[in-house]
Amino acid sequence: MKTLAVIITTVSTALFVALYSAFPERFSLREPLPEKGCVFNSMMGIEATEDYAKYKTPDKVMSSLEHGLNWIAEAQQKNGGWGAGSHYRQQEMDPHAVAADPATTSMVGMALLRNGNTLDKGEFSGQLKKAVDYILQQVEGSNPNSLNITDLQNTQIQTKLGQNIDVVLASQFLTNLLEKLPKNHSLRTRINEALNVCVVKIQKGQMSDGSTQGAGWAGVLQSSLATNALEAAEYAGADVDTKKLERAKQYQTSNYDAETGNVNTDRGAGIVLYSVSGSTRAAAKDAREVEEKLVDKMPSRGEATTVTADDLRQLGFTEDEATRKATAYNVYQKAKQTAQRQDVMSGFGNNGGEEFLSFLQTGEGLVIAKDNSWKNWYDDVSGKMLRIQNQDGSWNGHHCITSPVFCTATCLLILSIENDIQSLQAMGGS
Repeated sequence: MKTLAVIITTVSTALFVALYSAFPERFSLREPLPEKGCVFNSMMGIEATEDYAKYKTPDKVMSSLEHGLNWIAEAQQKNGGWGAGSHYRQQEMDPHAVAADPATTSMVGMALLRNGNTLDKGEFSGQLKKAVDYILQQVEGSNPNSLNITDLQNTQIQTKLGQNIDVVLASQFLTNLLEKLPKNHSLRTRINEALNVCVVKIQKGQMSDGSTQGAGWAGVLQSSLATNALEAAEYAGADVDTKKLERAKQYQTSNYDAETGNVNTDRGAGIVLYSVSGSTRAAAKDAREVEEKLVDKMPSRGEATTVTADDLRQLGFTEDEATRKATAYNVYQKAKQTAQRQDVMSGFGNNGGEEFLSFLQTGEGLVIAKDNSWKNWYDDVSGKMLRIQNQDGSWNGHHCITSPVFCTATCLLILSIENDIQSLQAMGGS
């Protein structure tokens, strides 16, 4: 038996070496191999186990953030932007060998802001200033008749999320920037004007069902991020059409059936995670409003897991509000659980930028809803993020959105979410 085991081990090792030599891009050896207690799933993704708990300490998180921020600062290009690269060159991991794009630059900008940098202070204030200048130039130089703010095509982010993702993420970045900008700052007027340009483009790109035109492989994520962008822009005082915002939210919540648990993945590449994380995020604000009313006026209900339109009418909601918000509340309560199931979180089978974005959507939804379960989400996801961080401080995807810049920015946003709790909850306030 021992001889047979040796033969099997030798053959298996030889087979792995041969496969890796022939197809190195299929094996993510830039990602540390799992330690005892962690196993690879069938798609080479790492499953979470109790061994991740050792990474769930403030010191580990802070060290990870510092390492990631230093890497991403070095990845900035001379024009102030960052790039994800072409869909046709997913194997390219050199951040300076790709063209800068607004979507990726905006994600990095938001990560810098969330980690304590402003235009006037912070270790990476200089990088942030250059990023703002790059985005403003892209918005101001864009064609008024175009739905996007860049002439670049076929970027990883556009192909996988949607053709108009650049304007969506730029809008979110500008909104986040405005919140941290002094009222008398010299750039405030210019940034406000750029934000309104983005809002107009996003609203023009909305389809009749509330989704966003130009869906990519996982277009439901573009639509979800567009919903977030309009919600944040409205809070910032931009000229947002409230009917279009509501339609966008309804589209996201419609992808999850709270009664049956069925998830519509038609525009989510067939992946439950992409759709359900967007449903959680889009329903969070309404769910919080309902929960606060329940606690105030129906304390005997405790923490309700479901409500009816009749319940909400009794709480003072109008007929239309009662129906919409009851649906949103019930979707949120169920979708948040589905989005955190380990089998769902495996997404495509291994981590790409789409998975990281989905984790972020779920977490921000929990925070906006003032849902204390966000702490359990954070423990689980932060442990996983620290475990798969590359030795140089970056993260990269292993399918579709592989860009180390885009993935690193998203992971930094996940790990530092606590820094924006007040901001997220203020935006989600009634």
